[in-house]
Amino acid sequence: MFNFETFIESLRENDEKKEIVEKYEKFVETLPTKFEDTIIYKDYLSKFDISKIDLLLPEYIDNDFDWNLLLKLVIGSFSSTYAFDIDEDTKKDVLVINVSAWEKHVAKNLPELWGFQIARMYEIYIEEQMNLEILAHEDEKEKDIVLSQRAANLDKWKLVLENLDAKKLKEQAEKEKEDKLNDLMSQL
Repeated sequence: MFNFETFIESLRENDEKKEIVEKYEKFVETLPTKFEDTIIYKDYLSKFDISKIDLLLPEYIDNDFDWNLLLKLVIGSFSSTYAFDIDEDTKKDVLVINVSAWEKHVAKNLPELWGFQIARMYEIYIEEQMNLEILAHEDEKEKDIVLSQRAANLDKWKLVLENLDAKKLKEQAEKEKEDKLNDLMSQL
C-alpha cells in the first residue's frame, strides 16, 4: 500500500531527493498528509473523470492500492503514455502503460504488475508531478508549458473516453448480433 506521508518522509531523508520537498514547500505549498489535498491533485488530477473506467486489477492485490489515484497519475503524466484494451473474459478495461527512454520502449499491462512495481509507480508519478509544479511556480515560461500540456492531457482523456465508449458499444452490438444469430441457428 502506498502511503504519501511516508513517501514524503523518505524524500526528506534522501540527500539526492530532499531538494524536491524543500523546493515544493518553498514555491508551492506546505505538503499535506494526503496527496489528494495537494494543489496538484485539486487543480489538475481531480479533473480526470474516471467514473466510466472499470479497471481489471492485478490478482491478490486488488484491495491494496488506491486504483483511482494511480489511474489519474498515469493519465496525467507527461513521461508515459497509456492505452486501454478490453479483457475478453471480464470485459473490464486493461490499462496499458507505455514508457520510452533511451530508444527503449516498454509496455506493461496493469493486471500483470507486482505490488512493488505498483508502489514504485506512485513514487515516480508523484515525484514527476511535484517537479512539474515546482517548475511552474519558479518560471513563468515553464508555467505556460506545464499548463498547456496539462490542458492537452485533459483533452486527450476526453477523446480516450469517447473512443472507449464507442469501442464498448461496438463490441456489445457485435455480441448481441452473434447471440441473435445463435438463437436463430438453434431454432433451425
